[in-house]
Amino acid sequence: MKALIQRVSSAKVEIDGQIIGEISQGLLVFIGIEKNDEQAQIHKMIKKILSYRVFYDTDEKMNLSVKDVDGSLLLVSQFTLAADTNSGTRPGFSTAKPPVEAKKLYEYFLLNISQQYPKVQSGIYGADMQVSLTNDGPVTFLLSC
Repeated sequence: MKALIQRVSSAKVEIDGQIIGEISQGLLVFIGIEKNDEQAQIHKMIKKILSYRVFYDTDEKMNLSVKDVDGSLLLVSQFTLAADTNSGTRPGFSTAKPPVEAKKLYEYFLLNISQQYPKVQSGIYGADMQVSLTNDGPVTFLLSC
């Protein structure tokens, strides 16, 4: 499982011109579910996202998590994160979990993270989404579990 997290001052996801999810300060999280991912990886990734320290403390050091700053999360499924890009100039997707199974895990992810942290917005799995953000920093990290 991979999660691309971006510290943002604002972010939103739209479908057909309608805002589906929107946050101010927090993390925009793109989630890629790989072939061998199961619920165990979901739980590890949730813990990592909620505790990853990417916000500044009073000494201007990245020592605070999204929970510490009372920030929000905007979660967006992005199967392209699970792509195999090791050879050629066209990505392969044999490393991604098949869509029906991936959707179930993504929904499981949303349910579980929402139970642990109340400030969660999301896109819609498999939809054609337009994502807008103001990256704060910029600060971007690729997490793996």
